[in-house]
Amino acid sequence: MVDTAYYQTEVGILRIGVRDGKICSIELENDYKGNLPGGQQTECSKQAAIQIEEYFKGQRKQFDLPLDLSGTEFCKKVWACLLEIPYGETRSYKDIAIAVGNEKATRAVGMANHRNPIMIVIPCHRVIGTNGTLVGYAGGLEVKKKLLNTEGICCD
Repeated sequence: MVDTAYYQTEVGILRIGVRDGKICSIELENDYKGNLPGGQQTECSKQAAIQIEEYFKGQRKQFDLPLDLSGTEFCKKVWACLLEIPYGETRSYKDIAIAVGNEKATRAVGMANHRNPIMIVIPCHRVIGTNGTLVGYAGGLEVKKKLLNTEGICCD
């Protein structure tokens, strides 16, 4: 069973899912207008919301949350690489493909990024095109830009 709670953030409403005391999803919830929908807050979702708020205020550069990741072994390898990208830095899809042991897997890396269930905390927004351009982001390029700008990475 997943407990779901909703929090207003700098990039919109985030839906935070918690299973067995661990974060299993953080996603943008674009379908709600006006008041936040109801939900089941847990200590874990509250902590996630606090840490995300600290991130947007520039007070947090690394998250300390228990994660419950579901995905293929390849996706989990990619997500582990994403967690290694320092705050304020980017990597290309090719960099991540090389890090997981297959430099030709850039498209697969892109798909793993797209399937990332825990946005912001698993920083897929820090992955950019080899030529330095912003490409692809499940939350939209404006959200990606906002997240990168939060970290002091200027992008147009």
